Amino acid sequence: MPVKFVIGLVQTGCAQDPNENFEKTEWKIREAAARGAQIVCTEELFRSQYFCREENHAMFALAEPIPGPSTEALGKLARELRIVIVASLFERRAPGLYHNTAAVIGTEGEILGLYRKMHIPDDPLYFEKFYFTPGDLGFLNFDTPFARLGVLVCWDQWYPEGARLSALAGANILFYPTAIGWHPQEKAQYGAAQLDAWRTIQRAHAIANGIYVAAVNRVGHEGPAESGIEFWGSSFVADPFGQVIAQASESKEETLMVECDPHRMEEVRQNWPFLRDRRIDAYAPILNRWLDRK
Repeated sequence: MPVKFVIGLVQTGCAQDPNENFEKTEWKIREAAARGAQIVCTEELFRSQYFCREENHAMFALAEPIPGPSTEALGKLARELRIVIVASLFERRAPGLYHNTAAVIGTEGEILGLYRKMHIPDDPLYFEKFYFTPGDLGFLNFDTPFARLGVLVCWDQWYPEGARLSALAGANILFYPTAIGWHPQEKAQYGAAQLDAWRTIQRAHAIANGIYVAAVNRVGHEGPAESGIEFWGSSFVADPFGQVIAQASESKEETLMVECDPHRMEEVRQNWPFLRDRRIDAYAPILNRWLDRK
């Protein structure tokens, strides 16, 4: 069984200039490594402000190939610091074909693999279907010197199936790079419930699967004052029984540092044997979009 490992979650606000955002994130990754982080995860689409607030063809210029400039620079950084980096990027796969992609970069600077976001939202101020093709790689895990990682992205957080499949494939921890926040006009009425639901669903993934869950979100207001998004930060790590063992603020830039112990997974799963008691012979209907009443 793997030994304890330390993760760092980089929660930042984003400026208009992608280069400024990249430089800040690079500095924060260095800071996390200096504090002992072995695996560092960025927030979703950390190089830019959240451009999916509008449907604008000019924003496709933000996309880049993988391998490409960002993975090359982060690869050099990972090799120098001897860490693993989970980096959320806007991938240009081919002309007219784009993905919301997390690249997992190993301690030698190599790309260990990619996860392409599977669930793509289309809601007010979250017009992601305009930009992203749904992922076609499935729910993957990545072996590193420190832990076996599952990586999913933002809207994937609300679906138990992806978390379950990653856990069944042996992940020690699920990372969720995220960009989520409040519509300013809704915050007073719905804001507390929305944040609580977001935290609760991910804690439930930790409990149901006996696995660590790490969500890293951005902070700050982006867009017009009355029609933009106020990102709610609140990056957190839940242990395999869903207990929040570390949490960042709603509004400040922070690098959250957490030690994870795989032995905690064994302890929880022995006492709460949800994986043992699954009725895999009875779950075939879950593959249907909807079950018509008979």
